[in-house]
Amino acid sequence: MEPYRKQILTGKEIEVMLHRLACELIENHSDFSNTVFIGIQPRGTFLAQRLAHLLTEEYHIANIPCGLLDITFFRDDFRRNARPLEANSTAIDFIVEDKRVVFIDDVLYTGRSIRAALSAVQSFGRPAEIELLVLIDRRFSRHLPIQPDYLGKQVDAINEERVVVHWKENNQEDAVYVVSK
Repeated sequence: MEPYRKQILTGKEIEVMLHRLACELIENHSDFSNTVFIGIQPRGTFLAQRLAHLLTEEYHIANIPCGLLDITFFRDDFRRNARPLEANSTAIDFIVEDKRVVFIDDVLYTGRSIRAALSAVQSFGRPAEIELLVLIDRRFSRHLPIQPDYLGKQVDAINEERVVVHWKENNQEDAVYVVSK
């Protein structure tokens, strides 16, 4: 049986969604003086960088610290994999102590990545508040009681399906697909 792929967001729809998310962030963070962005490695990287760039260039918000957090060894399932793990880099060159942290990831699925991020970020200080921004929420797949504060789109995908986000930076297109496993 041939696997299928259904496009659920185009590049133009993602662009509009990013502007909406940026406006929601502005509404809740005003001048961003006490806010930092942390992209969850590997797939939240492009979204975090895009939002920081958009807010800086088009909405004239100055100096939004944007870091990248590797959660590989904080996951509760990291020892269950038969393959050796490859960690991503963590790049946080700012203090998170008493900051409003916005975790950014592409797809919220079971919630386990966010739980791991909550543990991992403690190595960098104690945030005043942590919010979650995701492009896609697979709302019926949650294993943990974690919900996004900022959401691009909810997608209902059955367990045999995956939601795949493509970014121009590494896939030559902006698009979101539901694909069969």
